[in-house]
Amino acid sequence: MPLYDLTIHEARALLDAREISATELAQAVIDRILAVDNDVKAYLTLTPEEALDQARAADAARKEGRTAPLLGIPVAIKDVICTAGIPTTCG
Repeated sequence: MPLYDLTIHEARALLDAREISATELAQAVIDRILAVDNDVKAYLTLTPEEALDQARAADAARKEGRTAPLLGIPVAIKDVICTAGIPTTCG
């Protein structure tokens, strides 16, 4: 199964078992978005570099033994939620 198709539960289990990294997971999701979003048009704004930076930080935290339920899990934020440094258009 492609990494972009994993459920949160499946992704978390693979991250916890260190079978995948958060960076690999994020890159798979980014690649999938870039491959299909011209047709799907689900995203107004993409921040792939920020996502990869956050994924690398999650990988570093996991290596240090720190964890949290969603650490390393990619998420999309609906455009009606204000986020620092990213336009909110409610569109």
